[in-house]
This record gives sequence, C-alpha cells and structure tokens, in this order.
Amino acid sequence: MNILMVLTSHDKMGDTGHKTGFWLEEFAAPYYVFRDAGADITLASPKGGQPPVDPNSTVPDAQTAATERFNQDSKAKQALANTIPLSQVSAGDFDAIFYPGGHGPLWDLAEDSDSINLIMAFAEQKKPIGAVCHAPAVLRHVTGTDGAPLVKGKTVTGFSNSEEAAVQLTDIVPFLVEDMLKGNGGRYERANDWECHVVVDGLLVTGQNPASSDASAAALLKLLASA
Repeated sequence: MNILMVLTSHDKMGDTGHKTGFWLEEFAAPYYVFRDAGADITLASPKGGQPPVDPNSTVPDAQTAATERFNQDSKAKQALANTIPLSQVSAGDFDAIFYPGGHGPLWDLAEDSDSINLIMAFAEQKKPIGAVCHAPAVLRHVTGTDGAPLVKGKTVTGFSNSEEAAVQLTDIVPFLVEDMLKGNGGRYERANDWECHVVVDGLLVTGQNPASSDASAAALLKLLASA
C-alpha cells in the first residue's frame, strides 16, 4: 500500500508579511494513521525539500498527540525535510493521494499544473483522492474525463466560510474554499465550526477542518481496503 502525501511549498500569507505553509496537525495525524496501518508513505511538494510549516500550527495550543509524536520522530522529520519535487512523481506508483491543509495550498497547489495533472491521473486510474481543511483548494482547476470540474455533482466539504471568518483571513486568502467548491458544482456540506466532518463521494474524500484530519485519513484507508 503506497500512499503519496503532497504538501505546499508556499510560505507567505498574501502581502501581509506573515508566514504560512502546511498545518502540522493535518500532516502529522494522517501520516501516523497511514503509517500505523502499514502503508509506505512518500512525501512530495512543488519545490521539493523541506515544506514550510505554518508557525501558528506549532504553538502549544495547536499541539495534539500526533504532533507531539512527530516532534519526537527523527525518521518522520527526515522524510519531511526531503520531499520529492512534484514534477518527479507518477500516479502509477501509488495507490492513493492525500493533501494536508494549511493556507499555503491556496496559493501554490491550487494553481500547480503538476498537482492538477497528478490528481487527474489518480481520478482516471480510479484511485482514492483525499484532502483536508484548506487542501480541497487543490481541486480548483481539476477536471474529470468529461472536462467538467472533478467536484461537479459530488458531495464535498472543506474549510468553511465561517471558519475562515473566525480566523480573520477572509479578505487575505486568494479564494474561499467553500465558495470555490460550490462554484465548481460541488454539493458542499459542513458541520459546525471546528467539529470533525468528513465526506466520502466515490473515491473522493474531503475533510472540513483540522479536527477532521484523522477521520479523513481513516476514510481513505477504508476505500483502499475495499478496492
């Protein structure tokens, strides 16, 4: 069981001067769900090497059992520091793909042609695709074999407009995940702010927020087990 995890290489929060990147919990929790299930995990990013961690995800209040485990895991840290450039990755080498969130993907992965083509290849090969929190942003320009948006007609979730408003970044981000999913014809679902909510439609798994990280990964594994 080979799973590809794709992280952002983008570290700037628009022109605010603040840093962003991937959200540590949204990487660490799925990483260990996959690893504890015996999966071989490959990490990739647009630029390769060490992807930027959102500094807000490393503060004490944002820590979980998974992030604490990661902080003590030299093997995982080494893997993260040496992600493969997306241009060198082939969908044929993996059984599933998973995107952790953080605000970074809104800027780079949503527009990255290698990422877009990779997701389309996974869809064509009928392999599970997972994304949590802001990471459903990567589906923005992805189309299916019919040329329509991949999410059109599918039930999906992702970071909600009200959650974005709560972190006061509505006017900073290049687009809102909820609005994009709806605009592309997705049937957007959500739970209350910050509650775990995962949606599975066919081979597409989406999670609403950081609280959905573990469950999103578990849902992806369930799809793999039933394949």
